[in-house]
Amino acid sequence: MMLQVLACGAVVFPGLFFAFRRILPCVFKHWSDADVVLVSERLVSSIHAIMATTAGVIIVSSCRGNVISERHWLATYFVIWYGVPYMTYDIFAMYLSHYYRFRVKGHEDYKQHSLRTVNSFVRREFLLVLHHIALLTILLPVTLFFRREQGDFFIGCLFLTELSTPFVSLGKILIQLSLQDCWLHKANGGMVLLTFFMCRIALFPYMYWVYGQHYGIPLYSVPFHLPLTANLGNSCILAPQLYWFILLCRKGFRLYKRSRMQDSSPAATITDNSKDD
Repeated sequence: MMLQVLACGAVVFPGLFFAFRRILPCVFKHWSDADVVLVSERLVSSIHAIMATTAGVIIVSSCRGNVISERHWLATYFVIWYGVPYMTYDIFAMYLSHYYRFRVKGHEDYKQHSLRTVNSFVRREFLLVLHHIALLTILLPVTLFFRREQGDFFIGCLFLTELSTPFVSLGKILIQLSLQDCWLHKANGGMVLLTFFMCRIALFPYMYWVYGQHYGIPLYSVPFHLPLTANLGNSCILAPQLYWFILLCRKGFRLYKRSRMQDSSPAATITDNSKDD
């Protein structure tokens, strides 16, 4: 039964990735392998994010009466069915995107897969790889073994962190389509910042506040009421989100300055359109 459950995500996500890699070159014949792999990865990420966000909304709305003891089957089974297979698949998909991006650029080390290309990927994408591994090694054991069948509400909240992913992916796809100067890309950038801040940063103090409300303790006392492992786990998840949010704000500021320069000097040549950004 466990193998059948794991096969759900293990088949769905690689299957979608393979299908997009076959379909996209037929539609965008001028795209390179790097372009196809990047967009395929982003489309699959968006599909998983929509699934996770939907599961999170269902769990949170079902368990808000008693955030500690109320249960919903999705809190456990979504992690097993789709969370673990997706995180495992996504590490491989990110590696492929890295590999083809540098192969297209003509790097000698990227003529074929090797330990050198894998090491280069891990070094360049260390924080993302660490984030995925941390979710596999922290969220999965906590979900299955250490929470004593409590806290489904908070597991649902963690699923909601995926809400920003479709907007991040859409931004990269619009750049891939050379639409980075259209109004949709600018509006999407605003949604990226809003959803990322609300669902990946502000969500954590909100969960602490909800926990405090349940036990009738002030927010500042909640960390001392929780086990050290819970605080460390939340910190490990939150820390990279803060780093990425700072990067997003910097990129948004650069795009804002570029837009102002373009408005004041329509004839200026815009060069900051890197697809690697």
